Amino acid sequence: MVSYRELVKNCLLEVKEIMPWDLVARMEENPDLLILDVREPYEFDSLHIKGSINVPRGILESASEWDYEDTVPVLVQARKREVVVVCRSGSRSALAVQSMQLLGYEHAFSLRTGLRGWNDYEESLWSSAGTLVDEAYADDYFTVKLRSDQKAPRP
Repeated sequence: MVSYRELVKNCLLEVKEIMPWDLVARMEENPDLLILDVREPYEFDSLHIKGSINVPRGILESASEWDYEDTVPVLVQARKREVVVVCRSGSRSALAVQSMQLLGYEHAFSLRTGLRGWNDYEESLWSSAGTLVDEAYADDYFTVKLRSDQKAPRP
């Protein structure tokens, strides 16, 4: 049995990552770049990179294929496009890119450090209402908040 951290660490051996500052450059250089946010819809609604699309990790594989209720045409047609996958920290996006590679996506990258790192790099984040997210709100949003029942038992 492997832990979630080990699962992510192992998949990073096969996945290409991109840093936030490199994504900024790629966005300027490649107007066809697709930013795919694999967080849950409520997370995406709170804050995301402007112009990104939201396909939750849980339906990614079926959203990437024709003939499913989850099909997202722009994603299905992006197998040859440059795609940068983002999540909160870079873990879900790494797992998503691993699946996408198996599905034939040729230029898929995971945003290393996730949106947390994007925010730390002081890049803008937007709400689904189309408003710029306040930096203080984003900083608080990315602060880890574990309940006591979510922490590993201590011996």
